[in-house]
Amino acid sequence: MSAVALATHLAVALGERSYPIMIGAGVLADPDAYAPYLAGPQVLIVTNETVAPLYLKQVRTALASRQVHEVILPDGEQYKTLEVWNRIFDALLGQRFSRDCTIVALGGGVVGDMAGFAAACYQRGVDFVQVPTTLLAQVDSSVGGKTGVNHPLGKNMIGAFHQPQAVVADTSSLNTLPDRELAAGIAEVYKYGLIRDPDFFDWIEGHMEALLGRDPSALGEAIERSCRNKAEVVGADEREAGNRAQLNLGHTFGHAIETGAGYGAWLHGEAIAVGMCMAADLSHRLGWLTTADVERIRALTLAAHLPVAPPPDLGPKRFMELMAVDKKVLGGRLRLVLLRGIGDAVVTGDFDPEALQETLSAYCTPGA
Repeated sequence: MSAVALATHLAVALGERSYPIMIGAGVLADPDAYAPYLAGPQVLIVTNETVAPLYLKQVRTALASRQVHEVILPDGEQYKTLEVWNRIFDALLGQRFSRDCTIVALGGGVVGDMAGFAAACYQRGVDFVQVPTTLLAQVDSSVGGKTGVNHPLGKNMIGAFHQPQAVVADTSSLNTLPDRELAAGIAEVYKYGLIRDPDFFDWIEGHMEALLGRDPSALGEAIERSCRNKAEVVGADEREAGNRAQLNLGHTFGHAIETGAGYGAWLHGEAIAVGMCMAADLSHRLGWLTTADVERIRALTLAAHLPVAPPPDLGPKRFMELMAVDKKVLGGRLRLVLLRGIGDAVVTGDFDPEALQETLSAYCTPGA
């Protein structure tokens, strides 16, 4: 029986833009994972220098019946730029790819975001398939159609919504993932528990050792439950007009850390882990979250081997400057995702600015 037949199948329900998520060991090497989602014969695999030696050959073999080319990008958040992104168009145009081509994004979140954005723009939109190889990409960035690149002044500020034809999440690819990146992915896993699924948060607390130990059963369940949560949110609010913004818990703080530290210095999940701790602290100062809940969040973050404080050279003033460049800012007003309880997130601009300053003062070096 094929890996696809044995995989867990979920769906992102978006009408004519609906697509499957396939979760299982070995699926990226199975031709059946791709065949139904390739409109024409031309396929461009976009990957990076780290992932290519590990999985490019397997994917090329699975696509052997097609006209396959690849572009191999440098690895790292610091390369998620318009300049590097343009290499994808060099490959597409150089090989004379037509509008029925498909781009296959093989890698982590950076590869998926850049390849998806290229697919959104090439000839005003072509198909693409997400093949995420990191935990963070499998549980978050590969699902939902958010694509884009960074700008020196702000993360993910240039991009488009463009849904994939399918997501092929191969759990066996996590065997080659560095420990630091595995931990970073776990931050995006327990985020779902914090924003909408308290039972899942409880489960993660009880299975952190198994997750860090790469237990296949625990990782499989974490990926499935995370994807199910995200698929439900995206299906109800594709373009973030309402509740989908809850998925950005910790991201306004976290993106400020990534930008302020310099792209690539911190992994995305590391910055988001700190951001969620800061959001929890602010929620507590507003009287919305108990001291015990704040400590649970901090304890789980530490148990995942993730940081709980921003870089020491990022002061409150600089933090506010960076947070002002955020996609949730409307009418010049900063909006944040905060918590009224574990499993109960809210997007709001209606918070006491003094409480925010207190949180920044508690977490940041005042003179930095």
